[in-house]
Amino acid sequence: MANNVYQIVTDRIIEELEKGNIPWQKPWTGVRTGAFNRISKKPYSILNQMLLKHRGEYATFKQWSELGGHIRKGEKSEVVVFWNMKKYEEEDENGEKVEKVVPLLRYYNVFHISQVDGVEPLKEELHEVEPIEEADRIINEYISREGITFNECKSNQAYYSPMQDMVVVPMKAQFQNIEEYYSTTFHELTHSTGHKNRLDRFTDGRAAAFGSETYSKEELVAEIGSANILNRLGIETEKSFRNSAAYIQSWLKVLKDDNKFIVSAASKAEKAVEYIIQ
Repeated sequence: MANNVYQIVTDRIIEELEKGNIPWQKPWTGVRTGAFNRISKKPYSILNQMLLKHRGEYATFKQWSELGGHIRKGEKSEVVVFWNMKKYEEEDENGEKVEKVVPLLRYYNVFHISQVDGVEPLKEELHEVEPIEEADRIINEYISREGITFNECKSNQAYYSPMQDMVVVPMKAQFQNIEEYYSTTFHELTHSTGHKNRLDRFTDGRAAAFGSETYSKEELVAEIGSANILNRLGIETEKSFRNSAAYIQSWLKVLKDDNKFIVSAASKAEKAVEYIIQ
């Protein structure tokens, strides 16, 4: 069953990539800017935000019915996934029974409010933000709290060095769009959460070799993490180079080769974002 859910998730992401869309570049975090559950009012996880096709209110058939709503005939549901922790017992090396927990990926079906009659949408709660100032605050607080060496300098490259625990990015003046500076910076800062003293994603404390599967997964973690933070801040970036055919084809190949890839990367990205924005 679990493998089937992984495949459902992967097929949904592949569907968007084949349309030329990058699903992790959608605004998804705020309750009023992304997809959220009508009953709890809470936004869905990063992975579910990528899976769902619309912003706004979602609920299960039962939840809409309890609100007095009716799903219109012919409407198709969408999938939301969650982890179900299954407990089991096994014997250890001493012959004693120990309890273990295995996370199993499960799903349930939801409908968007646009598919429902008899229920009015919730009123919008808008708030003003200063995205650039807030972006600088997040960066400064994170690198100060973690003691990361942050070097913004005249450079033709951006990178994170796990060995030196250092982020290097080009100067703001080198970017045609200031939003691209923040996109690049949050990408590298997301990498920095993988340090052994933080979320410990790197083998032996080192970054993965270029071109390896581990490298590809870490790059996807950083892409999803950066996109998530930018969308929390309300900063939109075009990233035209990210929409190139070659870029999309590379992700399609990776996802088709490993149906657990996107689930793992999205989960790690969510942890990284929460670590940066505490």
